[in-house]
Amino acid sequence: MTKKTIVEFVEATTDNTKPTFVPPEERIATFDQDGTLWVEHPMYSQVIYCLERVPALVAAKPKLKNVEPFKTVLTGNREAIAKLPLADLEKLLGATLSGMSVEQFQTEAGKWIASAKDPRWKRPYTELTYQPMKEVLTYLRDNGYKTYIVTGGGQDFVRVYSEGTYGIPPEQVVGTAGATKYESGKDGKPFLIKEPKLLLNDNNAGKPEGIHLMIGRRPIIAFGNSTGDREMLEYTDAGDGPRLSVLVLHDDADREYAYGPAKGLPNTKVGTFPQKLYDEAMTSGWTVISMKDDWKQIFTPEK
Repeated sequence: MTKKTIVEFVEATTDNTKPTFVPPEERIATFDQDGTLWVEHPMYSQVIYCLERVPALVAAKPKLKNVEPFKTVLTGNREAIAKLPLADLEKLLGATLSGMSVEQFQTEAGKWIASAKDPRWKRPYTELTYQPMKEVLTYLRDNGYKTYIVTGGGQDFVRVYSEGTYGIPPEQVVGTAGATKYESGKDGKPFLIKEPKLLLNDNNAGKPEGIHLMIGRRPIIAFGNSTGDREMLEYTDAGDGPRLSVLVLHDDADREYAYGPAKGLPNTKVGTFPQKLYDEAMTSGWTVISMKDDWKQIFTPEK
């Protein structure tokens, strides 16, 4: 039924003989990334990247060794790290994702994403993308839709691998964005330094705000999987003409993970999908994808 819903919507919006036809320039589809396009449990990949950068950061700035949250991270105690408050995590992300040029960051993040492997599946994160979602991306592009990633994750981080992983170029990635500062080197060559200053928190209400800022058009289609995507789906759904809003429900503990707490699934702080969101989806006519029932295959095939 889910595939049928998507196909029927695309056919209705691309057939110029139907009143539901949408001009190519207005065919905008937005996708959350973590939990929608690839695995997000037990922790977001970018957070893992930042945690693994702490030793190098402390080596460069030894005074941080006895300062929280760096002190806790250096212990390697995962339970203690998991209990760090949000303010400490934000401090950690700010410190590990700034203080270098954009090019330096791209190089370091690129090396990490090429070598890091998920502890459960022992595969690179870029291979733990959802095969059905990659097929949807291709199908939409084949039918004149422009596909965007709209993520609460770091914009610069996702831009490092978005094109190779999803076929989505960096200019079509909207994410949480930090400030940059224009500087010149001793050779006179200009570059941008990443600063620990937040410009856009692209989560919750920040998603439609980021869409307007970076895209300038209201989406026709939106895919998400958690409370962080609610406002993006509401914003998409509120537009005139045909609209398609979709949520991915993680309910397959054997092939991936099961969490909600919608429909009695285990609760989680990562990718929360509460019953209230599920009820809103049912009331609003949104499509809910069941990983367990709707997807024959979860991840892309191993290379």
